[in-house]
Amino acid sequence: MTPRLLLFGFLALMLIVGWAGACVMWRAATVGEMVMPLEPRAFDELEVITVGTGSAYEHPERLGPTTALGWDSNLVLVDAGRGSAEALRLSGIPVSQPTTILLTHLLPYNTVGLDDLLYTGWLTGRETPVRLIGPRGTRELARRLQEAHREGGDGHARSLGLPSEGGRFEVLEVGDGWNEETGGLRISAGALPGGPLPALAWRFEQGDRSVVVSGTGWAPDALTRFASGADMLVHEAVYIPPPEDIEDAGIIADPERLRREDALHTSILEVGHLARRAGVDTLVLTRMRPPPFFDIQVESIVNDQFPGRIEVAADGDSFTP
Repeated sequence: MTPRLLLFGFLALMLIVGWAGACVMWRAATVGEMVMPLEPRAFDELEVITVGTGSAYEHPERLGPTTALGWDSNLVLVDAGRGSAEALRLSGIPVSQPTTILLTHLLPYNTVGLDDLLYTGWLTGRETPVRLIGPRGTRELARRLQEAHREGGDGHARSLGLPSEGGRFEVLEVGDGWNEETGGLRISAGALPGGPLPALAWRFEQGDRSVVVSGTGWAPDALTRFASGADMLVHEAVYIPPPEDIEDAGIIADPERLRREDALHTSILEVGHLARRAGVDTLVLTRMRPPPFFDIQVESIVNDQFPGRIEVAADGDSFTP
């Protein structure tokens, strides 16, 4: 073998070793980011984080519906859908940081992440109860969740010396017109009647900034009134195709099931009209279904109805009103 071939072979080996080393370092850094403790997130101004932007149906790129409101060192969540703990980490928020969870309604896709947030946050240092505020039925839901995990939770607490208070909910059931001020932020509840369960929208006001977060489409007139004049509305945009379109595509579907689902949600064809009637400046679209839409398609549809700023949210996005 000539010296030139030996040299080329040595250089190739060095390149391979260097590439492998870089891959190992990149993987180590990535894993470190996924497991290392997070510092509590702080906010210079009122901020909305669309922690999870999915719907009731599974999708790997959109975790269950969860929205965070952050100001100063405070953070509250609206709803706790599937994968909430993982979605918080992807948003750079420690799972133990939220001190309050507000529920829009008790359909399971809003609540299946509650026990995960409660017990995972307890493991990572929470020492006080999580405030859980929602419509009628919230207290019974919390009681049953805690009872289901009582034996395992007690065992974990004894094994690790965890403070018992950090592993429980402190529940408040509220209705239309309820409000409180915390840390300079005013939080108000507005009833959304007409659905299968009691439902609330939540309004957040700080100084001259205001945000409304909703979790249902079955009371558009009530939501329009409650969100009137807000700087930002965070709301669902759902497309449920007509039965004839499904049939033309060769997909078997129950037309009555499609009709019933449509009645629960705000269609992507109507959400812009709702936001325009409410007079909001910015419309943040979340709880997306179905996921195959391109953002530009969604924006084009809604832009025909709403002249303001439109944001098609992804998991972990942040917005300021």
